[in-house]
Amino acid sequence: MPAFWTGSGYDLLERRSDGHLAVTDPFLRSYLLRPELAPIPSSDASELQLHESLLDDPRRLVSEAELLGLADSDARENYRIWLRFRQRLLDAPTLEACYLGLFAGEGVDVAPLFVHQLTQLVLRHILGEDARPFHARAAELLFRTQKVTVRPDGGVIAADEQTVELYATGGFGSVGELLASQRTPTRTIELDVLSTEDEATYWTRDERHDLALSLNRGQPGLDALCRVLEAWVAHFLSVNVHIKPVREIEDRRWVWHLGLDAEASLLLNDLYNKAEVSEDRMGRLLCLFELRFQNASDAREVIGERPVYMAMAMDVSHRLKLKPQNLLLNLPLATAQ
Repeated sequence: MPAFWTGSGYDLLERRSDGHLAVTDPFLRSYLLRPELAPIPSSDASELQLHESLLDDPRRLVSEAELLGLADSDARENYRIWLRFRQRLLDAPTLEACYLGLFAGEGVDVAPLFVHQLTQLVLRHILGEDARPFHARAAELLFRTQKVTVRPDGGVIAADEQTVELYATGGFGSVGELLASQRTPTRTIELDVLSTEDEATYWTRDERHDLALSLNRGQPGLDALCRVLEAWVAHFLSVNVHIKPVREIEDRRWVWHLGLDAEASLLLNDLYNKAEVSEDRMGRLLCLFELRFQNASDAREVIGERPVYMAMAMDVSHRLKLKPQNLLLNLPLATAQ
């Protein structure tokens, strides 16, 4: 299997003996080379000095006085954002602990970009060196927003939203944004859908994000997503679960549910409470899942051997934004009783 997601910075991390990931100086330095922090021709001496000193020691403390000494207000803010995230990384023993810690307070206090990158890094670690193309593509749903198309024949296809927007505007960047703001018709695009016949092409297109994925029942893409979610739970919580798609919930003793995204959470809550749900909202439901604990003692007593129901749904704009943290924070674990 070729290397994949090389731009994530995964190769710069330390693999600990306990199977988790730890931050290294080279990983921290990689942020300093990003456009948000790398000096530009107009950078003043203070900014150049700060950048050089952090490259030398990416863990060193940076005072507020140093930041105020930067002439460029954008540079000051970018450093503040990164330094807050860096502190999160340094305060946690592992990347996994840092990720979970982001959701322990009243709200996430780092940029979404960093949350998505942490998700990708942990997924890359979970997938390992024997990753399969469908599993890797399905894992992208956990950190990249998808644009969903429901075809007349009932086919449900997820494509990377950023790629769709880029292709639809002809790849013209800000010009494309201008056309969109003026509601100028954009091109209709048709991305390749990953198939079992040519799945190996994923390894040469993994960072182009230009392969769509079928989310229909019985297709390898949805099965791969289930396997990725199972591995996600096992890695973080050391609990083995089995997840499978289901057509509907016919359970008089429906005990527990969770949404894999904000839309699905609200929808499941309404269905559970027997509230009226419009046909339009039900039409945005993409899939229902049933999760069962392989060891009933891992679940709360009220669950026992009963299933936990899950769902994912697109919003009114046909966007699918999974929140994989929901699966970690809202499972009815025995340890949380």
